[in-house]
Amino acid sequence: MTRNLLTPSESPARSARRVLTCATLCLFLFCCSNHAGAAAPVQSRPATADAAAPVPDLTQSVNFVWTLVAGFLVMFMQSGFALVETGMCRAKNAANTMSMNFLVYPLSMAGFFVCGFAFMFGGINGIPAGHAAAPIGGPASLGLHGVHALNHMFYLTIGGKPWGLLGLHGFFLSGRAYDPRVAVVFLYMMVFMDTTATIPTGACAERWRFKSFTLFSFCVGAFIYSFYGCWMWGGGWLAQLGINAGLGHGAVDFAGSSVVHLQGGVLGLVMAWMLGPRLGKYDPMGNPRPIFGHHMPMVMFGTLLLGFGWFGFNAGSTLSATNGSIGLIAVNTMLASGAATLSSTFFMWKFYGKPDPSMMCNGMLGGLVAITAPCAFISPPIAFLIGAIAGVLVVWSVLFWERRGIDDPVGAISVHGVGGLWGLIAVGLFANGTFGEGHNGVAGNVKGLFYGSGGQLLAQIIAAVTCIAWNLVIGGAVFYAVGRLTGANRVPPEIELAGLDIPEMGAPGYPEFITQISQEQITASEIAAVKSKYSDF
Repeated sequence: MTRNLLTPSESPARSARRVLTCATLCLFLFCCSNHAGAAAPVQSRPATADAAAPVPDLTQSVNFVWTLVAGFLVMFMQSGFALVETGMCRAKNAANTMSMNFLVYPLSMAGFFVCGFAFMFGGINGIPAGHAAAPIGGPASLGLHGVHALNHMFYLTIGGKPWGLLGLHGFFLSGRAYDPRVAVVFLYMMVFMDTTATIPTGACAERWRFKSFTLFSFCVGAFIYSFYGCWMWGGGWLAQLGINAGLGHGAVDFAGSSVVHLQGGVLGLVMAWMLGPRLGKYDPMGNPRPIFGHHMPMVMFGTLLLGFGWFGFNAGSTLSATNGSIGLIAVNTMLASGAATLSSTFFMWKFYGKPDPSMMCNGMLGGLVAITAPCAFISPPIAFLIGAIAGVLVVWSVLFWERRGIDDPVGAISVHGVGGLWGLIAVGLFANGTFGEGHNGVAGNVKGLFYGSGGQLLAQIIAAVTCIAWNLVIGGAVFYAVGRLTGANRVPPEIELAGLDIPEMGAPGYPEFITQISQEQITASEIAAVKSKYSDF
């Protein structure tokens, strides 16, 4: 029985040939990219700049360390996501869920390394100075503002002004992107992207085929995440709404409520809808039934790990250890997480009779997501308010989607999608004009509607609509294509009923504590019974 379960679907020799072919292709693309970067004419680049790039001054060196350590904290958040998602799933799927959270890191990283980073950041210094608007420019704190790196933007000129669409420099971190300053930015941006790629693994847990997951996760890092990331953080058209259209400071998302979380939440929404709910989630009348996770202590520990790593997420986004606002950003982050935990807990307690540990955790995470965009531009009392609202929104959203047939085992759509949307809009409401001087190339500090800038709120709304539309349409199309290429996005019903650990991974998560059932042991009559009993098949 074990031999049949673990026998691969193709011979090892054939698999090895596929791996070697892919590796050869990647090496060829790398060589071409490196040759193109080396052959490209260097435009008036002073020799002193070349010599100075590898030897930053003391301030830049300190900022390098700060940004890298913050990036390490964000990378450590992957363990928190793995614990939260695995604990909220059933024991028969523990190895599968944990493996997805593990492998999504190198898969999405590969896509981001090959082309995703270039698409996102490769044009931040790339709008020609002769146009009506100068480039927004890379982070000056890391010595990347206005240098001849990341300086090729594909843009359209509309109304005499350039609107950036896509970066085209930095593939494989080669050519002029082979630079220690660029490397620091790459690491930090890569771990942010990994969070977006991880979010759908929770929304689609317990029924997503591993082959489909593998290919889709690479696509997230390669281009799905990066296009909107360019428009918001890479000097693209959403960031330019301020300098080109006079809408406040353009779309503002300090640390990723939309770039990271709203993108991931919307991807999770469209993918969960396309996959359909888990078997047994709804009764014959379409009413939702609870499917409890197997390890709530694991969920709560993972949530605390995420809360710890979030300080690197938000305070680290200054990209500068010498930025005086890092303490305020950290405090705002902490206050929002606490307020959201309290509001979600007491909301459940008041209206449903029990506080519910899973909603405590999702409430805290929703508050952290919501504060990520406005954390640098608001006061502590407003941070507490934003978090308190987020905690209630998450609980309401979980119940809202569940009642409409969207089965999200971990609440990822609500935490990241709804929380991210609220955080993005909160900037346009509550930014108080104290911080953000020169953000996105616009003079003055960032102000929201309640402090005199309706244009800022409009820019935030445009960004929100763009983010949702991009990920619904492109994410859904890519997911459909992946399903066609891999045979199916969802596992067969007999595998879902038996559990994905053995059939998909070849190893159980808990061999000593639960009885494993193979898919061969699921009879046709059992599948027929599921079809007749549940409306979600």
